[in-house]
Amino acid sequence: MRIRAIHFPCYEINLLYPLPLMVGLVEGVDMVGDGFFFGGILVGWTRYMFSGLFLFVLSTGDSVLKFCSTQRGLAYLCHYFCRMSDGLFCMKLGDSKVLRADNGHGQKNCENCDNEKGIDITVLYTDVSGGVRTRTINSRDLSSSWVWENPDDGKHATEKAKVIELPPQKTMSKSENDIRPFFDQRKQTNSITPLKLKRQRLRQRRREKRAAELINMSEESELEIEARAIKRSKQFNNTTRGRYGIWRIEYQNPISDSLLKLMKDQIVMAKVYASIAHSMKKIDLYDLLLKHIRETQHAIEDASIDADMQQDALECAKAMGHTLSVAKDALYDCEVVDRKLRAMIQSAESSINVVKKQSTFLIQNAAKTVPRPLHCLPLYLATDYYLHRYHTEKLSDNSKFSDPSLYHYAIFSDNVLATSVVVNSTAVHAKEPEKHVFHIVTDRLNFAAMRMWFIKHPPSPATIEVQNIDEFKWLNSSYCAVLRQLESARIKEYYFKANHPSSLSTENENLKYRNPKYLSMLNHLRFYMPEVYPKLNKILFLDDDIVVQKDLTPIWSIDMKGMVNGAVETCKESFHRFDTYLNFSSPIISNHFNPQACGWAFGMNIFDLVEWKRRNITGIYHYWQDLNVDRKLWKLGSLPPGLITFYNLTYPLDRRWHVLGLGYDPAINPSEIENAAVIHYNGNYKPWLDLAIIKYKMYWSKFVNYNDPYVQFCSIAQ
Repeated sequence: MRIRAIHFPCYEINLLYPLPLMVGLVEGVDMVGDGFFFGGILVGWTRYMFSGLFLFVLSTGDSVLKFCSTQRGLAYLCHYFCRMSDGLFCMKLGDSKVLRADNGHGQKNCENCDNEKGIDITVLYTDVSGGVRTRTINSRDLSSSWVWENPDDGKHATEKAKVIELPPQKTMSKSENDIRPFFDQRKQTNSITPLKLKRQRLRQRRREKRAAELINMSEESELEIEARAIKRSKQFNNTTRGRYGIWRIEYQNPISDSLLKLMKDQIVMAKVYASIAHSMKKIDLYDLLLKHIRETQHAIEDASIDADMQQDALECAKAMGHTLSVAKDALYDCEVVDRKLRAMIQSAESSINVVKKQSTFLIQNAAKTVPRPLHCLPLYLATDYYLHRYHTEKLSDNSKFSDPSLYHYAIFSDNVLATSVVVNSTAVHAKEPEKHVFHIVTDRLNFAAMRMWFIKHPPSPATIEVQNIDEFKWLNSSYCAVLRQLESARIKEYYFKANHPSSLSTENENLKYRNPKYLSMLNHLRFYMPEVYPKLNKILFLDDDIVVQKDLTPIWSIDMKGMVNGAVETCKESFHRFDTYLNFSSPIISNHFNPQACGWAFGMNIFDLVEWKRRNITGIYHYWQDLNVDRKLWKLGSLPPGLITFYNLTYPLDRRWHVLGLGYDPAINPSEIENAAVIHYNGNYKPWLDLAIIKYKMYWSKFVNYNDPYVQFCSIAQ
């Protein structure tokens, strides 16, 4: 019998469970695909165009054979795949007869077909449970569109069927389970063309050349390669934890951690039975359970999937299962086990709460702690400032400070390096930097360092002014409500008394409000813009944890429709609305504000100071601060009083002006960051801290001159 190539791409059938299958090659196919069935599941699939459809002969349960017939052509059935897999089945058929499709007009091509008794077709396959089954089907049960024809008939000799002679099959050991697609065997029969031979020779020459280079490589070159590899490893984004692989998600085993989960469940039940055994004085069983718990924990260690566990993990699971079976027979009592499991759940919840509390405390502590290099920088700058008498030197032309026709920026910060990044990134992207004026306000402690930095690094041709907040004589406790509150004994107790209800031991969730920045008047100076800059009409407020990526000049020409504050709204679905920040259980809040009103962000805000004065915004701020003296309306911070003060007075800017979240959200769309005019590192993971999200740090660090002598002296690393 001459064996023909067998292929089975047919997109008309959706296989949801193992089906025994028999297929043959149809004449008239221009190009064929590749594929094979393993365990009744389609592994291969066609990748080529073909002129006719392929033949499928299916058998499902007790139903008769069904055909995915062709438009034309001769189908040769064979049993080539009968021993390739237990999941396949084969069909035995005499060499002298083959099935043939009709010619498309319902005409049969054999004589006395109706008088024949038919040929029995034996089917061998495995069912769902793995058992071997056979079934016999008579050819008379086939559809009337199929007839018999002698393959020696020369009627179809001129048809262009693609026939491939298969080599004799070798005996395949059952242990190998080597299921080879027919397509691979077909490729082996193709002769090597001169072009393929030339390519193979070129590849071999490249391999030999590379091997010679590696052998003759000098020690200096090896060290250089090693140094580059170490540098690349340091730049690797290690914030995304988890398992890495070269395969796509759809190829991953969905139950790759089934054994791991089983062993963890076994540990839980073993602890339950161990506790019961100890209470019932069954020491031998108690010791045995503890032994298996330790062995299982050692096999698991830090594994996240089955492949990460020890090699003897399966044996440990079997041994643990046997021990649990013995313990269940000896100790099982439904009520006792239920009580033990409830107690374990409560204990686990308590432990989780303690760990979460400690984690929150440590993150807040790390976020508010000044790193040693950043502490060194202002000290070094202040020393040079007074040692070399720079206090008499002027920074810029004073005439520009009050010119309303220029573009003015307000930056309130005590962080020298962060402020320099804001100024540098803004000046670099400005189309007319000579028209931009930066007003920096800092505290007395950092005033000398801030002036010294910009004396040594002026953002020319832009103008810069550095002021000391302690020199604002009008800013005193008799005028400023929040300043009176910050100086009160109650606030000091709130921050510095260990036994206060906000302390860690009392499990209060509001640790973030104990950040020292809330004690700084620099955080509240934004509500006194007309007092700080009385001669200006508009000013753009910038936080010190932002980076400017585009020219901000167009923002001054936005028509704010009579609003005072221009800001980007931050509400998404139910998040960042007023009820997130304010206490709506208080009638004072609920009677004046809508809990679903959309929140907005400080960080980049354009203020119309003319409208500010007309609407007495500072007076509104003072009114609500006096009502919140006991902190019942909102917690500490500047955003809640900002939402109240500018309620119905905020103009929503396009989101592309200001993208937030780089200080806490690792999943921001990169295109949003690239297209943003300003990116904001709001959150605990500031770019100058070790906590920073690595993939976002580069946007900030490219505006830091790491070759600067002050930066190098303080060991500020990139």
